[in-house]
Amino acid sequence: MTQKITGSFVALITPFNRDGSIDFEGFRTLLKFQEEHGTAAVLIMGSTGEVSMLTPDERRRIITETAKMKTGRMQLFYGCTANNTAATIEMVNYAAGEGADGAILAAPAYICASEDDIEAYFREIADAVDLPLGIYNNPPRVKTDLGHEALLRLFEHPNYVVHKESTGRVGQVAQVLAARPDVSVMCCDSPNLGLVVPTMSLGGHGTANMTGNIAPAELATLSRPWTGWEEAAGFRETYLRCLPLLHYAYSAINPVPVKSLMKAMGLPAGELRKPLRGLEGPALQKGIEIMRRLGLDEQYGLSPARQAAE
Repeated sequence: MTQKITGSFVALITPFNRDGSIDFEGFRTLLKFQEEHGTAAVLIMGSTGEVSMLTPDERRRIITETAKMKTGRMQLFYGCTANNTAATIEMVNYAAGEGADGAILAAPAYICASEDDIEAYFREIADAVDLPLGIYNNPPRVKTDLGHEALLRLFEHPNYVVHKESTGRVGQVAQVLAARPDVSVMCCDSPNLGLVVPTMSLGGHGTANMTGNIAPAELATLSRPWTGWEEAAGFRETYLRCLPLLHYAYSAINPVPVKSLMKAMGLPAGELRKPLRGLEGPALQKGIEIMRRLGLDEQYGLSPARQAAE
């Protein structure tokens, strides 16, 4: 079973070429960028990776090609949720066969299933596969919510190793952490949900974040478990400093702001898949100015002028 993940778990964007095809060299660059700046694991093909707009063939090819890029310095998990239980099991087994370190699962979108049905869904998948799994409780996107009692029952299954919470309920995070399940308890980095500070202060193992796409070292600091005052002080300083960037990353539906900003700063990102459209004009310029004000352009060697010249 995969070693317990602590620290920054970045939900990676999917880079596209000009013709709309998958940019695998872009993936290689982005994975190296994350490895070099302290990221513990990445989620490929989560909602930030525009997974719902990828074809099944594209999803399988992304798994195959990016799994070849593993160096052992960072764990590679894949978003394997499909539109039903059988299809999800098939995708998880495919990822396992290609060398994935694990898979992250959410409830299937749109069907708005009951809590009991989704608990059974997660349990059936765990029984059917041999791969470390994570549960992404994300009711804003899928309209199905799991309470802490259901989650704790599922975490008794040895295949579940990660929990990402996106409900906005601090009490739920506290109940899960108080039970001390044998999983990495992480939270979304959205400042609007407000989970990062309480999760880390209560003993969370890290964040499963989107902003790490553009500021990986800063999110690595925010995601470091607290063992004493040093981590808490570093967290407070970094969180308050980076708050404008966190708010910007969630200023529109993900991954619109972060992917638009990555492209503007010269990272391989490409366009968003339609009907999503990238930010332009003042909305995009605001993100560029935040990067400059925080000194992240110089820190990471990023430049919108260089990108525009190319």
